[in-house]
Amino acid sequence: MVHVLNSRVLLRPTDPERSRTFYGEKLGLSVYREFGTGPERGVVYFLGGGFLEVSGRGETPPSPALRLWLQVRDVTAAHKELAGAGVEIVRPPVKEPWGLIEMWIADPDGTRIVLVEIPADHPLRHRPGT
Repeated sequence: MVHVLNSRVLLRPTDPERSRTFYGEKLGLSVYREFGTGPERGVVYFLGGGFLEVSGRGETPPSPALRLWLQVRDVTAAHKELAGAGVEIVRPPVKEPWGLIEMWIADPDGTRIVLVEIPADHPLRHRPGT
């Protein structure tokens, strides 16, 4: 059995500088660490309980099968802020049948990112057995 100690998503964008601007400035993700130099230097961003590493360069955009799921406190406020920053809004906030409020955006390579708000009355807010 593999005992996982840590993890991160690795993203190889077609234009690393454009993607660093998107994740660092437009989304405002905090930097965990940076490494290397030059146009393909790496930046690792905090994603709540995980990390996103943007490094290197890909010849083609990431697979459309890749999605990022980011929980936020207030998806309506995030919608307003990101739209004002020029982020591509794929779908505005909608309360889903499963009770989460979800909004979809896209990074510069088209990678879909779902921003999720968990309402106070949703079962994910409550521990089982309490």
